[in-house]
Amino acid sequence: MNTKISITAISSVSSLGSSLHDVWKKYKDNNHYLSEKDFGNFKAWVAQLSEDDLEKINQIKFSDNKYKNLDNTVLYTLFVARKAIQTANWKTGDNFGINIGSSRGATSLFEKYYQEFLDSNQVSTLSSPTTTLGNISSWIAHDLQSKGPDVSHSITCSTGLHSVLNGVAWLQSGMTDKFMVGASEAALTPFTITQMQALKVYAKNNDDYPCKAFDLEKDKNTMVLGEAAAVLCLEKGAQQNALAFIEGIGYATEVLKHNTSISNNAECFQTSMKMALQNVNTHEIDAIVMHAPGTIKGDSSEINAIKEVFGNHQPFLTTNKWKVGHTFATSGILSMELAILMLQHQEAIEVPFAKKQEKPKQLNKILVNAVGFGGNAVSVLLSKN
Repeated sequence: MNTKISITAISSVSSLGSSLHDVWKKYKDNNHYLSEKDFGNFKAWVAQLSEDDLEKINQIKFSDNKYKNLDNTVLYTLFVARKAIQTANWKTGDNFGINIGSSRGATSLFEKYYQEFLDSNQVSTLSSPTTTLGNISSWIAHDLQSKGPDVSHSITCSTGLHSVLNGVAWLQSGMTDKFMVGASEAALTPFTITQMQALKVYAKNNDDYPCKAFDLEKDKNTMVLGEAAAVLCLEKGAQQNALAFIEGIGYATEVLKHNTSISNNAECFQTSMKMALQNVNTHEIDAIVMHAPGTIKGDSSEINAIKEVFGNHQPFLTTNKWKVGHTFATSGILSMELAILMLQHQEAIEVPFAKKQEKPKQLNKILVNAVGFGGNAVSVLLSKN
């Protein structure tokens, strides 16, 4: 990277809440924030937004006649984007870019309109414009009246961190000085859950911790889906109000032998981590926030990749999916949020059921990983200063 990138705001809504104070408070306890949801014909563990946050989002939905037909992916993002620009001290109408991605997109609306089509052979007038992927970024640009570019994309579960890559690229190019990046996922529908169950990766247990992400001794898959939206405000150079800095980025795609899983040693992660760390000695990395989806293969392959890159000097390892579920596209941004909070509070968050590790005495550099179907890995190196 030619220039340090400042993160001047982060805002999220997840099962942990919607304020950084509440999120950090919940990270410090040993509770998970998953619940069983009744889908009619079956029940499944999920990570849902609180009733309080849903009510606030509902107020946005009915505050403008144009918003009442929008998918939750858009509404969740409107909620967090408005708060983010206030924290960053950006103004509506400013010249900043927007890149909000999603793995599944307008899942709920798409399924609703498709059922409408099956029942009546007709669909609502807004069925197409409200279910396109670019729908999210374009509505955020409309709401914030931004004057920069707005783009959307889907690169499965690493979509959020790919938004970060894109924002960094725009800033490094000199085409803009500010960029909002993030992701949104609202896919807790029967069809989506059933798809994950068909892959044989979904949690079935009723243990104290339904999702055993980073438990390397588990003998069954324990992935749990969550809903969430999160955005970051990025600015070029070292800004005085920066929460943390992006010091390195890496990415890779590996040739797959199977449609859904990566290699045993996660070659894509090895490449992405090495790229993100190309200007830094591996001994300087204090912690890694892992992707760790809670599956046997996903968790173990990432650990193997970390061992290949770091050798005997393994940083402190953690993950948040046992608390917030796997939020698909948003997962990488929530991992960055955890990393930023750890840097700010100088405290490493442990996974209570994982093998005990020695906590770092200080936290200056934290690596964040994400990967999705197709072996699309991204690694982002964050620093305190």
